Amino acid sequence: MEDFDGGKVFARYSSFSVDPEASGFTLHVSGFTDGGAGDSMSNQNGQKFSTFDKDQDSWNSNCARTHLGGFWYNDCEYANPNGVYRWGADGTIFAIGVSWYTWKGQDYSLKSISMMVRPVQ
Repeated sequence: MEDFDGGKVFARYSSFSVDPEASGFTLHVSGFTDGGAGDSMSNQNGQKFSTFDKDQDSWNSNCARTHLGGFWYNDCEYANPNGVYRWGADGTIFAIGVSWYTWKGQDYSLKSISMMVRPVQ
């Protein structure tokens, strides 16, 4: 992840898997190692993938619609890597940017975020 001031951090998980579509693409994540970003994924462990048209999160509304991005949401506020690309801190529309809560909070949209997955060896 990178912010607009050139700061770069990461979060590593030793185990990351997703169940098939029939199970709602349920996320399984564990083994967090902090590279400065903090842990914004463990809260999503066991959650199904939510989109605008398929609300599968634990919140009483649709997190994907509210935060303008599809992802594994629990109560919406921890990670939104598929949110709207904005430029850094911007509180004009609450929590719709590309965010990682444990690093920059809900109203800071990151410059870049990448998810890299490698096969089990």
